[in-house]
Amino acid sequence: MAITESSRPRQRLWATQARFSPYLFVAPFVLLFACFMVYPLLRSLFLSVHKSAGPDELEYIGAGNFAFLIRDRMFWWAVLNTLTFAFLFLAIQIPCSLLLAVILNNPRVRFKNAFRFAFFSTHLVGSVFVAVMFNILLGGRTGVVNQALARIRGWVVGTPLEFLAPGAEPIGFLTDPNWTMPAILVAALYLSVGYGMVYFLAALQAVDRELYEAADVDGASRIQKFWHVTIPGIKPVLVFLTLIGMIGSLQLFELPYVLFGGSGPNSRALTIVMYLFGNGFEQGNLGYASAVGWALVVLVAALSIIQLRLRRVTAG
Repeated sequence: MAITESSRPRQRLWATQARFSPYLFVAPFVLLFACFMVYPLLRSLFLSVHKSAGPDELEYIGAGNFAFLIRDRMFWWAVLNTLTFAFLFLAIQIPCSLLLAVILNNPRVRFKNAFRFAFFSTHLVGSVFVAVMFNILLGGRTGVVNQALARIRGWVVGTPLEFLAPGAEPIGFLTDPNWTMPAILVAALYLSVGYGMVYFLAALQAVDRELYEAADVDGASRIQKFWHVTIPGIKPVLVFLTLIGMIGSLQLFELPYVLFGGSGPNSRALTIVMYLFGNGFEQGNLGYASAVGWALVVLVAALSIIQLRLRRVTAG
């Protein structure tokens, strides 16, 4: 069919649409990514080499913020608290999530769907809600936990456990520095154990059943099948949850901040992100806060690389 003079503009229009339509489709993502990822990263890198008393009062100091950060005891205290939480959290959360998944994956368990939803639903409410709830549960004399312990003390006589002794003072979950980390851990585990359970359930159901049958033929016990069949089968999910849990632990902020209304007694609840928030948005030192943020980026990247390298070594 011959192309007439009147149809040529329409052909050019279709050719232009075919050429530029892919760019139009990806343009919203590119704009959002540039506005909310690229620009903040570049801006924070710019601020990290400046001394600031607000967004408009900047003084170039080069690597001064990073030099001070190395000597800043409060920053290293926040790093210690964060790493302690990350280690304890992963050491408890991963086994608990896996145990729940193994139990709920058993065909003998009834109402499995109801239990799965009940455990996973705790993850849907968010960190702030959980922090407020545990603030009520772990409060002083009016806290639900201390009131329950007071009732138990009336029933227990001659107990070797000091906190259960009749007449004992309420436990200062939110005021005693020794109870600060356990309080954060319990709240964080309540929020995340069900989340990990769902991933482990999917991984357990994907393990080849023929491997279990072969292990039964070889006379393997339940423990041997768990270590030599189940664990290798769910290893990718195990690595994934460990990596995600570590990164989330290093970014801990809302839970302890709302639970204690700040850094907690003797700054035992102070985390890296909380320290960043205090410097940047409470004191207005955006330059030093940006330096703390980039230090956190380096720490997360280093630990992630180490974990992935260890996975390759153990896999090899």
